[in-house]
Amino acid sequence: MSFSLPDFRRKWSCRGYMSAGAAMVTAAIGLSLVLAERAEARKYPAPLDIFGLGTPRPRAAARPAKIPLPRPRPEEAPKAADEGASEPEDKASADKPSADKPAEAAPPPEKQVSACRLALTEEIAVAPSIPDIRGPGACGGEDLVRLEAIVLPDKRKVAVKPAAILRCTMASAVADWVRKDMAPLAASLGSAISDLDNFDSFECRGRNRVVGAMLSEHGKANALDVRAIKLANGQSIGLTDRTMSREVRERVLQSVCARFSTVLGPGSDWYHEDHIHLDLAQRRNDYRICQWNVWDPLPQVAPLLPAERPEEAPPREVAAKPEANEDAGDGAEKPGAPADKPTAAGNKARSHKPATKKRR
Repeated sequence: MSFSLPDFRRKWSCRGYMSAGAAMVTAAIGLSLVLAERAEARKYPAPLDIFGLGTPRPRAAARPAKIPLPRPRPEEAPKAADEGASEPEDKASADKPSADKPAEAAPPPEKQVSACRLALTEEIAVAPSIPDIRGPGACGGEDLVRLEAIVLPDKRKVAVKPAAILRCTMASAVADWVRKDMAPLAASLGSAISDLDNFDSFECRGRNRVVGAMLSEHGKANALDVRAIKLANGQSIGLTDRTMSREVRERVLQSVCARFSTVLGPGSDWYHEDHIHLDLAQRRNDYRICQWNVWDPLPQVAPLLPAERPEEAPPREVAAKPEANEDAGDGAEKPGAPADKPTAAGNKARSHKPATKKRR
């Protein structure tokens, strides 16, 4: 079938304009030609497609990869059935939390035990450990114990009343002081220690309970206030009791000042007149404070009381007469006084100064 230009003009003559039907036929023919060309062009790249965007790239043929097989199981290996059939269930329950149980937080790491805690055994003191205290500011402490009793070398216990909350180092120092110093002192008095009077231990406060003052060693659980040491025979050694022997109190003073870095007692300030403060405060150059005045014992008789009236004194009625009667007769003897006693000293006193009434 051949077409010529005159025939085409005669058949499709529209004078520049095509009818709607002819336009649709032309568009359909053109679209079929374009699709055929694109299908054929997939095999070859387009001449103007320099980036290769229009032409699809042929994919390489998939080749099966060679997967290495595992080595054969050795004969000496245990059988798979004997390796615990319940392990998958246990591991699944341990690794994956169930729907009913929420996921639990990991437990905190165990705290390492201090050397003081290892040394403070039940043969030295009854002092169970307590959790660390975190108070406001620097109040509180770590490695704390509750000192309930001190065990003497002969296995007898000295109760701490009430139990003291202290750091382990402070509790160990108190136990050594009682065991090595106070026990021999009580033995020299013919008895044994039964109780330790704890006046104050841990308390989150400032020094001397003054608001705004520097934090006390009591707030760090590093101090102990002691009032007395009670003996098994009922006697009490009051550390600030002036009726107690001075020698006993001086022995206590020497022992505490050798073991503790701070000792405050009577004479330091009026806050410590009825007890002794002990602590292990750390200072520069290992500076220590020992302020405790051991006062002399109180006298048996108060010095302000008048002495007893002697037997040879004249009656009170005669001594209470007015001085005018005494000056009436210089040469006359006092009524009621013995006549044979010379009064040379009295005559000498009368010649120089007027007579005065004597007080007894």
